[in-house]
Parts: sequence; structure tokens; C-alpha cells
Amino acid sequence: MFPIRDHNPSEKTPVVVFALIAINVAVFLYDFLLVPDGMPQGQFYYDYALVPALVSNGEGLTGLLTHMFLHGGPLHLAGNMLFLWVFGDNLEEEMGHVGFIVFYLLAGFGAAFFQYIAEPFSQIPMVGASGAIAGVMGGYLLMFPKARVDVLIWIIFFIRIIPIPAWIMLMIWFALQIGGGLGTPLDGGGVAYWAHAGGFVAGLAMVVPLWLRRGGPRYWDAVNGHPPHPEARYRFESSRVPTVRRRR
Repeated sequence: MFPIRDHNPSEKTPVVVFALIAINVAVFLYDFLLVPDGMPQGQFYYDYALVPALVSNGEGLTGLLTHMFLHGGPLHLAGNMLFLWVFGDNLEEEMGHVGFIVFYLLAGFGAAFFQYIAEPFSQIPMVGASGAIAGVMGGYLLMFPKARVDVLIWIIFFIRIIPIPAWIMLMIWFALQIGGGLGTPLDGGGVAYWAHAGGFVAGLAMVVPLWLRRGGPRYWDAVNGHPPHPEARYRFESSRVPTVRRRR
């Protein structure tokens, strides 16, 4: 289940979202194209990823920050940047550029903390922006629960794009992270489910003061659970190419 776009894109340019996407892409290209030939790929991750075992020994603390800008492959990068693009612009509009980048980084730290607590002696490097982006998703859930999101549903041969309220998509996603975390052996590698869940909770919690300043439940009533500007209207335009009838 992949979000394609929301129906309330921000009215202001999301400068920080653009910058984060650019930085992540640039680091990815450096990692896969420009890392010196003498440096093994794994060494690059080990130096800049979050390795819980190193943190437990008082080392590798820079990985708490730098892991947010590393990705394991093009699909990993593309998926994370898509989620950031869909959910980040409206939060940036509400928080301002400086507020949003501080929020994003703190959500990433929160995600790393939860993953560290779950596996403090793991030697598996953790990479990816998904923990910080999970915080963005948690904040979006609190601020704009009824905003419509176009979601791609792909089940074998069943492929559909349907608009659903953000709260449904986000709560299903969060439940999948909890289920994945409970069902995955500790130090088993793969997806960092607890980082996702922790980032989501941290992001939601950090947005509570902003939500309360806006009026709390009254804010939901005032904007009907949507971002406070008109909904975009998406439609397919009919082709201007004239129809040519077949001759018999």
C-alpha cells in the first residue's frame, strides 16, 4: 500500500522537503558511484550507519545523525522520498522551515533511540530516513487525520489507486510496524520496525503542542481534519487529438 499524493498539497514551497530529498539523493549517488575503489561498500555503512553495539561501547555516535541520509538501494531511497514528499510539505507549512527541520531530525533521533533500546548489542548497521519520515507521518496523523491520500493498492493482479482518509492509511502502516517488530527475532536484520514505530510515536508526541496551540479538537472542527487551505482538484483532461474514424 503506497501513497501516491495527498489532496492538499502545501501552498508554500516546501524548501526543507526539497533540500532533504536532494541531500539523500546526493549521498546515495556518492555511496554507489563515487566511493573510492579501495573502500569496501560495507565499510562505508559501518562508518556512517547506526550500529547499536558501537553506541553501547561509546563509539559511533555520529551514526545517530548520519544514518538518516544513507539508503540500501534505489527502491529503499525512492520509497522513503515518496513518503516524505507526500506527508512532509503540509507539516513544513505549519511549522515553518526551521521548525520542520528541527522536528525531522529529532524524530530521526527518536527512531534511532527506539531501535537501539530494542537491540542495544546488535552489530547490524541501520540506515535510512524512514525513522525520521515515520515521525512526519505521526505528526500528519494528528494534524490532518481526514486529509485524503491517493493510495496504490497492489495485491497480486489487483491494482487500484483509491483515495482514503490519511488516518486509515497511517494507522494501518503503524499497525504493520508493530506487528513486524513483534514478529521479527531480535538482531535478525531486515527492516528496522522499532525505528519506524518509535519515530512515528515521537513525531506524534512532538506535534501535540502545535496541535493544542491551534485549538486541539476545535482545530479539527475548523478545518475538518484537513490542511487549512482548499483541496486540490485532480482530473484527467480529455485528449485534444481529433478522433479519426475507421474507413470500411
